[in-house]
Amino acid sequence: MIPSRRLPCFQWLCLLALLSAGARAADDAATPAAQAYQTAVQKGIDYLRTQGQAADGSYSAAVGPGVTAIVVTAILENGRGPDDPAVAKSLAYLKSFVQSDGGIYAPKSRLRNYETCLGIVCFKAANRDGRYDATIKNAEKYLKGLQSDEQIGRQPTDISYGGVGYGGPDRPDLSNTHFLMEALEAAGDGPDDDAVKRALVFVSRCQNLESEHNTTPFAAKNPDGGFYYTPVGEGSSPAGKTAEGGLRSYGSMSYAGLKSMIFAGLKADDPRVQAAVDWARKNYTLKENPGLGEAGLYYYYHLFAKALDARGEPTLVDAEGKSHDWRAELVAELVARQQPDGSWINTDSRWLEGDPKLVTGYALLSLSYCRPETKPK
Repeated sequence: MIPSRRLPCFQWLCLLALLSAGARAADDAATPAAQAYQTAVQKGIDYLRTQGQAADGSYSAAVGPGVTAIVVTAILENGRGPDDPAVAKSLAYLKSFVQSDGGIYAPKSRLRNYETCLGIVCFKAANRDGRYDATIKNAEKYLKGLQSDEQIGRQPTDISYGGVGYGGPDRPDLSNTHFLMEALEAAGDGPDDDAVKRALVFVSRCQNLESEHNTTPFAAKNPDGGFYYTPVGEGSSPAGKTAEGGLRSYGSMSYAGLKSMIFAGLKADDPRVQAAVDWARKNYTLKENPGLGEAGLYYYYHLFAKALDARGEPTLVDAEGKSHDWRAELVAELVARQQPDGSWINTDSRWLEGDPKLVTGYALLSLSYCRPETKPK
């Protein structure tokens, strides 16, 4: 008889504990930081759905499927599912760009790598039940055929080796190569994959760090550990050159380089990673894209968030010894920059950042890596 008398009491205590935990969770979710985050996300998604999406499901279709892929990925990564009507319409639109060779790009596009990479990442985010397995696998194979490597006569000693440009192996750059590495990671390719290994060779040559991995003429001329656009040809950096002819590092590519190295399996004690993190510490800011000001600011934000999330540390200590809760600071910056209609837009329109649909996609992607803790500190 004792067990039968104790059981109801035990159940009652469990119920009280569950109710108490639920009440605490509700209170935690209502913290100002969490509220601001949720409001910003909801306003951004509402803007995209009501003012950004065309009848065919596209966003900024005039520039190809890339913006649509970015926007839909951002919506998916912020908790909406692939069967949401607005999302499903956009996914059907993107699926129409799947080509017979496996690529995901607009016919006659000169941005085949860029568009296919963004397509893979988007379909991966939507692949809750395996419905896009074949699409992703075919696109992965297509991408690997665009890389600058032995298949087109390039050798590891060639400065372009392992990289990829907008449309293929011609004039590779770090921006497109980091998209390639992100797409390969989404497709399930880890550090042991040959294409990832080749890409790391090129990424290492885009860093201002002279080492056995980088003997380019630029490496020793500006040895700050950051990254630039490309070492191919005469080299290029939108941030310009130093008096010695070095290529200046800048924010978006420096975080793209750091993220790519982490995806390629480099650990925190690798000199390349250490140099990249040191650059980030010395140039920590959310007020601009370091080295470029307002240009490419939201592209910078989303790479900043992805790289620091991949690094796995909740804080970054700057050169003055100040510890930054980078997630909380990025959320605060994005909330402050959001427009009344829920969109984001850059006053500097370079690299299409005058398009509020693209910029809102970047902002929401950034926020998806910065969900605030529900428990108040």
